[in-house]
Amino acid sequence: MNDPTIKDFESALAELETIVKTLEEGQLTLEKSLERFERGIALSRYCHERLADAERRVQILNERGEAHPAPAAITGTAEPLSDPEKENGGASGPAGSTSPPRTEDDVPF
Repeated sequence: MNDPTIKDFESALAELETIVKTLEEGQLTLEKSLERFERGIALSRYCHERLADAERRVQILNERGEAHPAPAAITGTAEPLSDPEKENGGASGPAGSTSPPRTEDDVPF
């Protein structure tokens, strides 16, 4: 997308947020609302494209081995994550497990 009125990701996102707030207020005419909605779609597509580009760049860096694990302060863990298979001597399942199996309720989000 080559819209010369969109400068960068941050300004596109800020404009998109403004458009959403304006549309939620419901004070625009139908025609103005449609114009704002169309602009919002263009901004949204631009942002998604930039995010996809960034994701591809991160993936390439990971594949090259140039990426480093996040520090514990960011991940919220004090120790590196361990492999339960190695801890249990390769045993899997409830018989070799020292903790109950994870469920959907265990997922933090």
